[in-house]
Amino acid sequence: QVQLVESGGGLVQPGGSLRLSCEASGIKLEHYAVGWFRQAPGKEREYISCIPVSATYGSSDYADAVKGRFTISRDNAKNTFYLQMKGLIPEDSGIYYCVNFASAPCNPERAEHWGRGTQVTVSH
Repeated sequence: QVQLVESGGGLVQPGGSLRLSCEASGIKLEHYAVGWFRQAPGKEREYISCIPVSATYGSSDYADAVKGRFTISRDNAKNTFYLQMKGLIPEDSGIYYCVNFASAPCNPERAEHWGRGTQVTVSH
């Protein structure tokens, strides 16, 4: 059974930082592009970022809303990937979901398995 489990969410002040982690079991992430989505209250789920299997399949990708502030990375030895978030703003608040994509390069249309999400709240 495939499981993706997020951690690292929480409450942070504007301008602060958080690092989200996503640990997988039942699947070897080294074979898949992986990434993050988020959903704010009353809004649709939106794509945030993706990292391919390796540089052979392209570079990491970011939504315009987070470009320059968020960094995605992966540690295949730990079967885990991360989202480093800096310069957080209230609009970054929401539930963050990790996913694997059914492809080696990034393809947000091919999200396959989802975590249950971790809450990020940016507020004073």
